[in-house]
Amino acid sequence: MNLQTLLVTKDDDAAEVLSRVLASFAVSVERFSEVEIALQRLGEQRFDGLVVDFAEPETARQLLQAAYLSKPGAMITMALVNDEAAIREISAMLRRERRRSFRVPVQAPVQITVSSGEPLEGIMLDLSQTGMDVLAAQPLLPAAVIHLDFALPDGSAEIDAHAEVAWANPNGQSGVRFLDLSEAQIEPLKNWLLANSPDVPLEEAEPVSVCKLTDLSLGGCYVETESPFPERSGIVLCLKAAGMEVQAEGLVRVMHPEFGMGIEFASGTAEQREQVGNFIGFLTSRPGTVPQLLITPKALAAGNADDYPSSKASVEPEDLLLDLLNRADSLSQEEFLQELRQQRNSEEVASS
Repeated sequence: MNLQTLLVTKDDDAAEVLSRVLASFAVSVERFSEVEIALQRLGEQRFDGLVVDFAEPETARQLLQAAYLSKPGAMITMALVNDEAAIREISAMLRRERRRSFRVPVQAPVQITVSSGEPLEGIMLDLSQTGMDVLAAQPLLPAAVIHLDFALPDGSAEIDAHAEVAWANPNGQSGVRFLDLSEAQIEPLKNWLLANSPDVPLEEAEPVSVCKLTDLSLGGCYVETESPFPERSGIVLCLKAAGMEVQAEGLVRVMHPEFGMGIEFASGTAEQREQVGNFIGFLTSRPGTVPQLLITPKALAAGNADDYPSSKASVEPEDLLLDLLNRADSLSQEEFLQELRQQRNSEEVASS
């Protein structure tokens, strides 16, 4: 049986070479240069592979989301890249979209409203951060925009959003992609998915490749990244600058989706705390120095945070950043970041 791959690129030369190479491995290729037509084909047929030109990143992201909805977990995705410097960022995007599309099987009622305004009863078959599989009382049309109303199975939130039909079968089963989830809906959805996805794919346990250290104290740090790890994840953090290197274990205390995460260092030896202190002193003495940062997961969504002893008992009480991390549960993202900026500004004034 021949495998079928969808190739989306405006580069004729690349398309010709790839088509010949894949044909030699008995892989047939359908090539399109327009994303709208490619999305339509993804809705009509399930492909074994998808090759996307990342010359237009947002278009590529749209195709990836549709692909994971059409055949989640089974489709091979490949990227065409012209700029070598963008490879790491694109790899992070691929991992992020794969994680966002990770499905949790579930059977729950959902109300579907089509463009004509007629409500349909449906049953949710699985759920992800980007969409769901649903069995509707009547077949839906590919590319149609619909309205969904449903409650998360644990009752933690009501989801009210528009969605686009990525693919549809005559029996009423369809894959739909969310279009306008609000921040207030995204957070409980992600929490529910995390709590009900114990078997996170191992391929997701990779370092965060694009991140920026913005705040650092003896007790913890804050890192800006589009791919933060879930709360209660154990991590290993490595900081390097001008020949100095510090490694520390920690626990993600607060996670802000697609923005960043606050990490509390595990209580370690006096020597480790001294190393962190020396590193902070070095950065303070050289304004503008940007340290290299690598974060690797040690345990995703740790079931018991006691495996990572809190450092708050061994760090001076004036560690404002650590105090903020330990109060994160009672603060909204906006409140947390506002306090963080105030601390940062106070430190800048004190050091000037």
